Amino acid sequence: MPSVHPLLDRVLADPDGLSWALLWREEGPEVELLVGDVHDVGELADIPAAELEHPVLAMVPFRQITERGFDAHDDGAPLRVLVATEVARLKVDEVVAALPTDPVEVTDERFSVSDEDYAQIVRRVIEDEIGNGAGANFVIRRDVLARTETAPARAALTWFRTLLTDERGTYWTFAVRTPGHTLVGATPERHVSLRAGRVRMNPISGTFRHPADPAELEPSFRRFIADTKETEELFMVVDEEMKMMSQICTDGGRITGPYLKQMAHLTHTEYLLDGRAEANPRDVLRATMFAPTVTGSPMENACTVITRHEPGGRLYYSGVLALLEREGDGRGMPDGPGAADDPEAAGPESLDAPILIRAAHLGEDGTVTVSAGATLVRHSDPVSEVAETTAKASGMLAALGLRPRRLIRQTPELAELPGAREALEARNETLAAFWLSPQEPRPDPVLIGVDVLVVDAEDMWTQMLAHQLRHLGLTARVSRWDQVDVEEIAGPDLVLFGPGPGDPDDPADPRLAHLRRLIGARVASGAPLLAVCLSHQVLSRLAGLEISKLDRPNQGVQLEVDLWGTPARIGFYNTFVARPGAAVLDRAGERVELEVSSDPVHGVVALRGPGIATIQGHAESVLSRDGLVTLHAMIRHALD
Repeated sequence: MPSVHPLLDRVLADPDGLSWALLWREEGPEVELLVGDVHDVGELADIPAAELEHPVLAMVPFRQITERGFDAHDDGAPLRVLVATEVARLKVDEVVAALPTDPVEVTDERFSVSDEDYAQIVRRVIEDEIGNGAGANFVIRRDVLARTETAPARAALTWFRTLLTDERGTYWTFAVRTPGHTLVGATPERHVSLRAGRVRMNPISGTFRHPADPAELEPSFRRFIADTKETEELFMVVDEEMKMMSQICTDGGRITGPYLKQMAHLTHTEYLLDGRAEANPRDVLRATMFAPTVTGSPMENACTVITRHEPGGRLYYSGVLALLEREGDGRGMPDGPGAADDPEAAGPESLDAPILIRAAHLGEDGTVTVSAGATLVRHSDPVSEVAETTAKASGMLAALGLRPRRLIRQTPELAELPGAREALEARNETLAAFWLSPQEPRPDPVLIGVDVLVVDAEDMWTQMLAHQLRHLGLTARVSRWDQVDVEEIAGPDLVLFGPGPGDPDDPADPRLAHLRRLIGARVASGAPLLAVCLSHQVLSRLAGLEISKLDRPNQGVQLEVDLWGTPARIGFYNTFVARPGAAVLDRAGERVELEVSSDPVHGVVALRGPGIATIQGHAESVLSRDGLVTLHAMIRHALD
């Protein structure tokens, strides 16, 4: 092997004796090599600070989601930190020339869950979870399991080389070696980055599997671009990541795209979310654990559903690698006077965190695990979802020698096909302009300073609602349902009761029981209130309306509904609906009849009365073209 750099020479001479990482980021001109010391820590807040010449790489396992109070199987995978003591930046072609080329034999390939069993899981999730209001979409994984007699570090170096030469469209290509855990992969998806106060996320969803027959490429791609399921799947994950952006960014996050992410075996559709925040990278990581593209939505319930339907832990699959650096390290800001002596003088820490997908995990006992999941939605086809998990694993399996390799130049640029860009751009025509545009505050003078309590019923839609309320001039704070007492519910100028998963009539759910008490107490006080989705259903039930399940759930669909004589395009995420009838409440000791706006198919879409306005749909959704106008009108009505 030719000598490229003394540090790489040391790694190649003893790859199992050192802890190291090789990183190629966004098809850049260099491969970064980090060598350093490994520490296991308990929480994200414990990740040590990066210094100017000593970046920190954290391996964040999926089970870390329990730090947010969410469910996960405990597989013991550690939150591992590599603190770099030495760093080198190397030319890609020189690294490729230096890495080992000897074949790595991989045997005993099998799926952890058979095609038939996975298809049955898909059916159960659609019927039992989505069909009962547990959420809009869920990502359930299965694993390709195999074995190799080659030492993990040597195998990872060999496969890293293959990925560098064969794969395309990657956000990171990486190999990371630490005692007991070795990772190698080529992930297309940025989870979150933070640099110079700018936060970016890249939700990717919708998967086009490149056909073996070149003649089928163009017609099958055009069918993919026009496919409703693939389009709605992407919109759903954009909505979910916008919830995160609204929580951590002062401007909520602007959406640009959609774009194509073309790889060797697959092509995905993606959006870019971009916002401003002055935040610690560890807080950003914690608030965004983990991407809905690998979990589902709403996030908290998605983790519960994953635990029900996956038999064991995910190790590092769907977690993140998180690289923390000091700005001014040669990749952006100048070092500045004194930077070498004072880490803080180099500027704040930056964060770059890709999602750990399209990767292999190597154990010390020779086990090789490649995990892949499919996003299950209301109209998923079990056979197609089985094929999707197989296709998503194909790039990594090709690097392992278990699937045919595809060279980068074998597939033409799909974005350059006639009409492709126009078809993608047309997806935005019915979306909410609010989220596609810069979001400077545009307060309504009447609403400035109005104090709003937003009650979160275990769905972070409330973060998007709070952002829109602030945009209109109100002062909004979000509190989880179990942090709000009945005694304090009458205090704020306005209370907005938010969405959440589940059956509003479920007698065994303490969350719904408390939500009913809170809404009932606010109604009885006579003070103004708004209610959205689940809370709209709870209030409808208190008003005497029947609640029933839709024959086909409205999860991630845009509907045009009539709201008091005004047509509005609104995004809907619901399995249950209130049915039309006489809606009557006891409000401050007075019998009040509510006006009912209903749809022949979709039931009661809105209610209003003195100091009350509710909506079944999500005015805050990216899918709600008329959402901000609708929410503004609801607020003005409730406060009038």
